Amino acid sequence: MAACGTGGTGSAPVNAADVRFVQMMVQHHRQGIEIAKVGAARAVTPELKTLSAAIASTQQTEVEMMLRWLHSWEQPLTPPDGAHDHHGGLPDIDQKRIAELKRSPSLESDLLTLLITHQDGAVQMAADEVRDGVAPAVTQWAAQVQESRRAQIERLRDLLGR
Repeated sequence: MAACGTGGTGSAPVNAADVRFVQMMVQHHRQGIEIAKVGAARAVTPELKTLSAAIASTQQTEVEMMLRWLHSWEQPLTPPDGAHDHHGGLPDIDQKRIAELKRSPSLESDLLTLLITHQDGAVQMAADEVRDGVAPAVTQWAAQVQESRRAQIERLRDLLGR
């Protein structure tokens, strides 16, 4: 991967960890958007419906930001096969689980459980970036992801416990 050095003339340094993290987070966010859209459309609890819509909106904005980074670094938009192996083998939430969620008779508890798992994956991926990345904007954003997703997980757990 041609990710060491700089992403272009006069730009901040970028390493392979930065590129891998952003590529993987684009995919991760796209799944999160799909999950959150199910909640925004089908949740009955107002707080869960609002939180789901906010997650979908935030993650869409973040995907656009990450794609701009990858373009500016002249890097592929998708990670190579096996990229999750470098992050402890974190599993992708597959399309089957999202389809099952759409048909779930216990949508809210299943949605909450899936969102908690999904957001925890983001926290773990962001921790790797904070530790291994060198691009200041990316490592700062990764630290923000850790903080915001942990707060979301707490809200989601609270809703699940009701």
